Amino acid sequence: MKHILFLAIFLCLYSTHKAQLMDSIGYLLKQPYSIDARLESRNSFIDNQLISVSGARLGLSFQRKLKLGIGVSWLASDVKEQFQIKNSFGKDTSINRFLKFMYVCYYADFVFYKTKRWQLSVPIQVGTGVSWFQRNSVYSFKHKDPKYFLLLYEPGVSTQFKVFRWFGVGADIAYRFTMKNNEKVGEKLMSPTYSFKILFWFDQLFYELFPKHELTQRFGPAYW
Repeated sequence: MKHILFLAIFLCLYSTHKAQLMDSIGYLLKQPYSIDARLESRNSFIDNQLISVSGARLGLSFQRKLKLGIGVSWLASDVKEQFQIKNSFGKDTSINRFLKFMYVCYYADFVFYKTKRWQLSVPIQVGTGVSWFQRNSVYSFKHKDPKYFLLLYEPGVSTQFKVFRWFGVGADIAYRFTMKNNEKVGEKLMSPTYSFKILFWFDQLFYELFPKHELTQRFGPAYW
């Protein structure tokens, strides 16, 4: 019920500002862009267990107000499930298997509010990948463990605060919706996700340190 409420709120906000959003995106796509490359780690829950999902992303940033790109994410925590199997004597016995999943994500992040130091944006990602259970905790693709198709949708809200032109802090909160694909995976992956971020803009630091450099003259100066 709570994930349905979260989606309903997000869709209401989206529909209210849809026209303005489309006009702004159309304008930004015509502007110069820079590279958006980052590593990330986000927290969420599986069966009330706190877990971490790591990832890497690469895309384009249009005036730091719109980011579009692709990435890969994977479960970075050990999550165990008990399975009933027949032992060599034909009796039922329990064994632990580790949940694993990995997916390719396509993301967009649109800034809808910005001041000198504060920024609010709406990050959205759609992912496709696979999930499975294996005997060992270390990722392995050699075993013939059944693989299950994974489809997810993750809308959210992100905020950041700039301490300097080149340094800031931020936080993301979102909700991960997944397709029910297996009784031991399915809805268990539906969960709120959150992360806290320390942000460095190395190009802005360069412009601050070397205001007369030819790169600063061409792409700078540093800005809030």
